Amino acid sequence: MASGLRRFVGSLSRRNLSTACANKQLIQQHDGGVGSGKSLNLYSAINQALHIALETDPRAYVFGEDVGFGGVFRCTTGLADRFGKSRVFNTPLCEQGIVGFAIGLAAMGNRAIAEIQFADYIFPAFDQIVNEAAKFRYRSGNQFNCGGLTVRAPYGAVGHGGHYHSQSPEAFFCHVPGLKVVIPRSPRQAKGLLLSCIRDPNPVVFFEPKWLYRLSVEEVPEDDYMLPLSEAEVIREGSDITLVGWGAQLSIMEQACLDAEKEGISCELIDLKTLIPWDKETVEASVRKTGRLLPRSSGYWRFWC
Repeated sequence: MASGLRRFVGSLSRRNLSTACANKQLIQQHDGGVGSGKSLNLYSAINQALHIALETDPRAYVFGEDVGFGGVFRCTTGLADRFGKSRVFNTPLCEQGIVGFAIGLAAMGNRAIAEIQFADYIFPAFDQIVNEAAKFRYRSGNQFNCGGLTVRAPYGAVGHGGHYHSQSPEAFFCHVPGLKVVIPRSPRQAKGLLLSCIRDPNPVVFFEPKWLYRLSVEEVPEDDYMLPLSEAEVIREGSDITLVGWGAQLSIMEQACLDAEKEGISCELIDLKTLIPWDKETVEASVRKTGRLLPRSSGYWRFWC
């Protein structure tokens, strides 16, 4: 069985994005818990969440490079027109400054929603996120915090864009106490999880799979709703091996499950959704059942048996 799975994994790693695109509907079948609504793609669901966040909390602000006219991916379209340039505004091209300003804004009791235009450029702000935002509460003995901070960033490859617009840097932040790291796989998740992140009393880094901005479409409730953080979801039950992933990679992983099923291998597939603090209870329960674990990292597969 192990050799069969390695063969499937090897073949999938060589498939291009067009193959995964053909199976995009797979990631849209497993996200219950809220009612039906309007059909939206992922970037529109993000936009809707930001509208709700600004409308329901006068302390909320959205800012970043080019967000005033909608951003390069159009996620902030219409926000400045509706809420004004004092609450939705462009910043200089300085990621360290964006996050540093966001930390100060959040420390004053506001909801700071900072956009990094591409996740590849989050590294200049790494010190601010890791050494300031994550440690703010602890270093003050819980007298102060910047829990109203959410850093949004589109991540991952789209089949073009080169090395400065294709990276998946989430692993760097998953070793930092004091941060939460969240990645949605679908429009319904994107809206509910983003609203939870914005309202969470801890700083959050929210990575958005830009490959799915327009590709992933599903029914999204138009009302205000939140999905719980740190709660993984078993999106496919199985008995032979557990697969764990997040974000855009779930569509490819589910195709691997379907291919393995043809060989008589039953795969259980789990979407972490929150990478830190992660839902170890759900993963452990699955591995106790299957006895095997195949986690999907950002850039490669690793196999434990």
